[in-house]
Amino acid sequence: MPKLLKNQSIFWVLVAAFSILTFCSSCSNLRDDGEKALALAMQAYENYDLPATLPKARSNVRVKVSVSNRMAYVMEGGTPLLVMPVTVGRDSAKTPTGSFRIRAKTRDYRANTHGYRIKGDIVRGCYLRNKPAGWGFKGTPMPYWCEFKSAYGFHTGWMKPFPASGGCLRMHKNVAPKFFRLVSVGTPVSIDDTQPEDKTIGQNIPRPPDSTPFPGHPIRMMALTDKFFSMHSTPTYLNQESQTSEPVLLGK
Repeated sequence: MPKLLKNQSIFWVLVAAFSILTFCSSCSNLRDDGEKALALAMQAYENYDLPATLPKARSNVRVKVSVSNRMAYVMEGGTPLLVMPVTVGRDSAKTPTGSFRIRAKTRDYRANTHGYRIKGDIVRGCYLRNKPAGWGFKGTPMPYWCEFKSAYGFHTGWMKPFPASGGCLRMHKNVAPKFFRLVSVGTPVSIDDTQPEDKTIGQNIPRPPDSTPFPGHPIRMMALTDKFFSMHSTPTYLNQESQTSEPVLLGK
């Protein structure tokens, strides 16, 4: 090989090697930046919370839900006790609209149609209707369940900035215990595409980060333990001290 050509070959090999190293370094930096951004978003999600006020008279509490604004308003007369974002039903499983009442409250509720099939040390996600013979079944944990229609309720769940649930109204885990305490069996619930409050108290409410990229909880923990029912911050209320004489009914 001529010396000039040989030198040129060596030069281009070095250029290619340098390019590969630079590209790999850039990929590594991008990966590190992505992991840091995800970690920050997850921490912000964990820290998310909203203020709530205990009612003076529980019989005057009502709930209004705006599907388009993905917002729930817990009201006592004209006073908001809690304004919280909710994840509403996706297009194929829309959240029902209309007038309802809270018909049941269960703090440590598990779904009775979907969850996990269990056989010895093996745990797999499944719907109850598809569970093979000889396997056990444990429902998906749905903490702070407040049912307003058969098979539909408010409950703790991953929060999304778009319709994503199976029709239920998902609440952030740190806000769900507050909602659970504010409402009672019999509390009226009005669900519509919009609510008048959307234009007033429903604006500028901070929303939690999108949980879409977050890793899910370990399936064995969800199926075999009750840890998920306590994975939230301790709820506090703006008027907590003035309400100590009122009995607190948390349900099961």
